Amino acid sequence: QVQLEESGGGLVQAGGSLRLSCVASRLTFSSATMSWFRQAPGKERECVAAITWNGGSAYFVDSVKGRFTISRDNNKNTVYLQMNSLKPEDTAVYYCAAAYRGLRIGSRSNEYDYWGQGTQVTVSS
Repeated sequence: QVQLEESGGGLVQAGGSLRLSCVASRLTFSSATMSWFRQAPGKERECVAAITWNGGSAYFVDSVKGRFTISRDNNKNTVYLQMNSLKPEDTAVYYCAAAYRGLRIGSRSNEYDYWGQGTQVTVSS
């Protein structure tokens, strides 16, 4: 079955940077919309960023605009989330998700069919 494996999480001080990676297997990656969600304790899961299969369109939640970028390498079946100027409120488990959506971008969790196990990001103040 489809597998999504995230990496790159960790502990970083406020103002620092991290780059998350998600490698997909048994997925037609070059046809899939890819996204990053996050969930903090006691909060709902939210879509942080998403990107269409061709990289032509992207979505960012308002709270990360100007700080996070999403990119993909279809030759490596990998999607990235570059996170700069991190804040304590960015602390969460970050999940990679995938769906076949054509050129549509979804920002709701029920729009995605495949999920990774998550990677913890902790930002200290």
